[in-house]
Amino acid sequence: MTRQQSSEFKRECAELVLNYGYAHKDAAKTMNVSISSIGRWVTQYRKERQGITPKSSALTAEQKRIQALEKQVKQLQSDNQLLKKASAFFAIEMTSSNK
Repeated sequence: MTRQQSSEFKRECAELVLNYGYAHKDAAKTMNVSISSIGRWVTQYRKERQGITPKSSALTAEQKRIQALEKQVKQLQSDNQLLKKASAFFAIEMTSSNK
């Protein structure tokens, strides 16, 4: 059975390997997770520390902030497109009602 782990937990697991020198298998045993999970989280954490934003949920605070901002930008762009369409619609309505 697969269990969902929090970003903080994944980051702590990766930090055991990267910051404290644990071997992958020792970190996995200590945190009661699979070695493959530790490997994925370590790889993701390394990339995030290099400034690469992951497609999955971020582990670092900076990358979480970037993901939140990217989501906000996408929503604002969508809202802007909707407003452009509404403006065009009302412009057509105003010109046709003035005739």
